[in-house]
Amino acid sequence: MSAERRIPLSRVRNIGIMAHIDAGKTTCTERILFYTGKSHKIGETHDGAATMDWMAQEQERGITITSAAATTMWRDCQINLIDTPGHVDFTVEVERSLRVLDGVIGLFCAVGGVEPQSETVWRQADKYEVPRIAFVNKMDRVGADFFGVVKKIQDILGANAVPVAIPIGEGQEFAGVINLVENNAWYFDEKDKGVTVRVEPIPEDLQEVAAKWRMNLLEKASECDDGLMEKYLDGARIQPDLLREVVKRATHEQKIVPVLCGSAFKNKGVQLLLDAVVYYLPNPADKPPIIGESARGSVRRRIPGGGDPLSAIAFKIMTDRHVGKLVYVRVYSGKLESGAYVLNSTQNRRQRVGRIMRMHANRQEMVDCLFEGEIGAVIGIGDAMTGDTICAENDPIILEAIEFPAPVLSIAISPKDRGERDKVSKALQKLSEEDPTFLVSTDPETGDTLIAGMGELHIDIILDRMRREFGVEVDSGAPQVAYRETATIESEINERFSKQTGGRGQFAQVALRIESLPPGSGFEFVNAIVGGAVPKDYIPAVQKGVADALVKGAWAGYPVVDVRVTLFDGKHHEVDSSEQAFRTCAGMAFKKAFMKANPQLLEPVMSVNVSTPEEFAGTVAGNLCSKRGRINAMEPQGFGRQIKAMVPLANMFGYASDLRNMTQGRASFTMHFERYEAVPLRIAEDVAAEKRKKEAKNG
Repeated sequence: MSAERRIPLSRVRNIGIMAHIDAGKTTCTERILFYTGKSHKIGETHDGAATMDWMAQEQERGITITSAAATTMWRDCQINLIDTPGHVDFTVEVERSLRVLDGVIGLFCAVGGVEPQSETVWRQADKYEVPRIAFVNKMDRVGADFFGVVKKIQDILGANAVPVAIPIGEGQEFAGVINLVENNAWYFDEKDKGVTVRVEPIPEDLQEVAAKWRMNLLEKASECDDGLMEKYLDGARIQPDLLREVVKRATHEQKIVPVLCGSAFKNKGVQLLLDAVVYYLPNPADKPPIIGESARGSVRRRIPGGGDPLSAIAFKIMTDRHVGKLVYVRVYSGKLESGAYVLNSTQNRRQRVGRIMRMHANRQEMVDCLFEGEIGAVIGIGDAMTGDTICAENDPIILEAIEFPAPVLSIAISPKDRGERDKVSKALQKLSEEDPTFLVSTDPETGDTLIAGMGELHIDIILDRMRREFGVEVDSGAPQVAYRETATIESEINERFSKQTGGRGQFAQVALRIESLPPGSGFEFVNAIVGGAVPKDYIPAVQKGVADALVKGAWAGYPVVDVRVTLFDGKHHEVDSSEQAFRTCAGMAFKKAFMKANPQLLEPVMSVNVSTPEEFAGTVAGNLCSKRGRINAMEPQGFGRQIKAMVPLANMFGYASDLRNMTQGRASFTMHFERYEAVPLRIAEDVAAEKRKKEAKNG
């Protein structure tokens, strides 16, 4: 590749596909790669042969675990495509992909409609303000209801869903798609896997419904453009190019979500979806300037296409057994060149760029550089972590980092072979570099290695990868719930610490106030000292002492959250006071004050959504109630029910097996962390007693 841009920025699209598990994301991606000529045969998920599901675990389970990137061409546009997982345990992949994408295809099952995880990823896209188009897949399935799904997108997601295509038939009668923009019918030849597209007039029996939905499209588009409104009211003929231009602008401004339909598995409707990507989703220059900070905290901007210096973000880390550590980057401005020196401004480290690649799942195509607006992978900047900014040395900028949810489930592990401790340690380090929601720590009391993740499947995949990719076997303990402690009432303490050991002594006195904060607030420290009762040099030591005590709560030994601690008085000694004395005193004071603040144990509560045949709905609901669950809704879904409940994580271990046994394997469920809630006192006392018993045994 030459050092000059091959594709104009206006013809670049960075898009992702997001949806609920099993909505057909990977199947749709395989068709996109096939129709754009990137792959010459279609790999099927159910055969374990999908191009984008290249990990052994993905092929065996038929699910996407890690987001995979590919670059392809359609209508002279370069499409950088990311296929994201649908399972909630791998939500980190969706989060970091949305951070760097310019547009998204939201995929919906024509039978399931707006399912729980499709709602979750839609909200994630809202957070990053990513323009979307919607594709209603599986129109060939029995029970498919295109217009019902459009209504659900409007009602549940609050999106202005506007069909730009409608189906010709549904279920077994699904034959093609009516293009409302061009006002014609598209049919896809089954003999050549849908490559040949026949464009014909709209069938007579569908002309009335097509006219109704074209009118809807024109009305919705006119609301976003005065010029189109004028033409529409005058009854003038509206050309497809004008309509597409208005829908494009409305999509970019998130006033409209264009909706298309098809069946990826039956090779119908995917070319129309590709056209929509080119027509409606933004190119990098359509997006607002990227906002960052200088090293001194002043606001900096980078404008795509504006000739600004290099700025890029590392959004994914991967370990490749052949080439080592791969850092996936999105370039926002300037260009990233092989062999050049760059600055990792997040870590303030100068690094030399090694090889640069465009990715096609786990295959690589070497290139000389990545231009602004492009996505690729880099070797040679091995110190980079997820969320780090890579920029020009002479014009540093730090872009906004990526936020990730905290893990809710942990287990203790130990190597089966004691001689493999180093191998286990290296494997865990590499896996935690790849996945910010996978955390590794050591239990200070037991010395156990603890690994924490987003759920049982997440942990299971990690252990499987350790065995296959790194060749280490580990023993794992029972899952541990990540309990927390908090205060419920205000309390105050005036604590004195004095120690004489010969020579210089240790002296500190602090007065602390503890107050509870709303859930999710974390920890807040307030310095309310006036008159120098505690010298300002010792204030950070007091804060550190409190922070130390937060790690292991005084009541049950779990971390303390959602409290404000105010230092409002104290005393010091000119000779005997020290930072260590104040740090120790603050820790002691916090523990005593916390015990006076009516401490409460908190547990992670999960949002659980079960899809079950009608005949098992009562049994499933009763079982969830027996797990201290609260049923929020039981809604019709296809030929069954969707049960929505809130259930404590502590009671959900092994639920996959329970559900399988209750429903003859015909039900499925998703579960994700919702919030922390108070544990009933009787159960809290049992949990605390068990924790103390374990600590005494190990102590």
